[in-house]
Order: sequence, then structure tokens, then C-alpha cells
Amino acid sequence: MSDVLSMVEDRPWALPNRPWVMTQRWHSLLFAHWPLPADEIAPLLPKGLIVDGFAGTGWVGVVPFTMDRIRFRGLGTVPGANRFAELNLRTYVRHERTGTPGVYFFSLDAANPAAVIAARAWFHLPYYWARMRAEEREGGWVHYQSQRLLSGRSVGFRATYRGIGPQHAQRSARGTIEYFLTERYCLFTRHPSGILLQGNIHHAPWPLEAAEAEIERNELPAAHGLRLPDIPPVLHFARTQAVVVWRLQPALAMG
Repeated sequence: MSDVLSMVEDRPWALPNRPWVMTQRWHSLLFAHWPLPADEIAPLLPKGLIVDGFAGTGWVGVVPFTMDRIRFRGLGTVPGANRFAELNLRTYVRHERTGTPGVYFFSLDAANPAAVIAARAWFHLPYYWARMRAEEREGGWVHYQSQRLLSGRSVGFRATYRGIGPQHAQRSARGTIEYFLTERYCLFTRHPSGILLQGNIHHAPWPLEAAEAEIERNELPAAHGLRLPDIPPVLHFARTQAVVVWRLQPALAMG
């Protein structure tokens, strides 16, 4: 991880001055984004966050991927968590007092029940257990399916997607939609007590490719009070990314 931690030129603020707590590696990520008016997103955010917009609107993203190499500092790998699928429903926000930009997750579905329990307990994130499958097929296509379990309603996702090729991967330039949607270095969540929490993350600049995708089923937004516009999403693809995670802190006590 030392190589990743040395790549700080795209961070909007310095690395935390305390030890990280977890590392992960993400694979075959599709970033599918839709514009959505800020006034439709804002009522779903916890107090203390405001919508971060681009091109005059808010954005909602659905991000399927797989992860592996999950390690806790001093504890090694997580038993039974060699590799599993995850599916995120997210938007982009700023802290209303500090202006800090970050990601807010409406939901995170994962195929590993132990990881779901741990993430809910330690990181206070809205994880859900799901039956998931991510298969790589001929031509670089990824066939991805998810069905949430132990839920009172059907929350499923099914898509086939791919990037146009690693030779076309590019680093995003500041001020572009690609940079806005992917170069995010913290997340926000709400503690059960109501306190707004902020967690630093770090990664190298995203090597993004243009993508193509057929999204056959996407029930996540409706399950969380969002109605996406009936237009094609903005698509990007990334093959792999190593990520470093720090412990959550109250949002006004970061450092």
C-alpha cells in the first residue's frame, strides 16, 4: 500500500495523520450515473449534508463491482472474505459547514453476510445481504446479478457491461464530470445516535475507460425513495483499484 499512499496529487486535502485501519482491492467496476434534481435528493440526506452538484444538477450512481484483499491493520485478512461482489447506490454531497466533498451511500449490497454485519457494526453503513453473481465472459463482458435477501420487497439488479479496453484508460482531469463522479476521498454516514460521521479513504487516481452496458433490472433507486430519469446513464469502467480506509470520526473532528 505504500505506492498507493504516495499518490496524493489528486487529493483535495492531506492524508490523515493517524494509521489507516483497512485495505481493500476493487475489480471490474461499472459507474452508471443519472442526473437528478438536488431537491429530490436533499430530503433523503442526513442533517448536516447538502447535495454536491455538477452541470446544475445532483447525481445518483449505481456501482457494481467485486472486492478482495480485505485486510484489517494488525489482524490480516478477513476469514471467508477472499472475494465477493458488492453493489452501491450513492450520491455526492458536501458537509454544510466545512464544504468537504464526499460520497453518501443510500445502500450497499454485499454477498458476504459476515462483511455486512461487520460493516454495519463498525462503519455504520447501510449494508444489505444479497445473493450475487459476477461472471466475466468472452469479449470482456461482465454479467452481474444481485437479489437482496431478508428484505420485505424485491430489490434486484441485473446488468451486462464492459470497458472499451485498458489501452484507453485515462486519468480524469479536474473540472470534468469523470473527476466529479469518481475522485472522492471521503464518505459520510450517520451513527444510530444521529451524529454525522466522516471517513477518509484513499486510492490512486482512477484509470477510467468509456463503458457500454445493458442494465436489464435496477430496483435499488426505487427501494430508497429515488426515481431516476428515463434516459441512458453516464457510463465509466475501471478494472482495478486498491483502497485504503481510515476509522470514522465525527464530521467536524477530522484530521
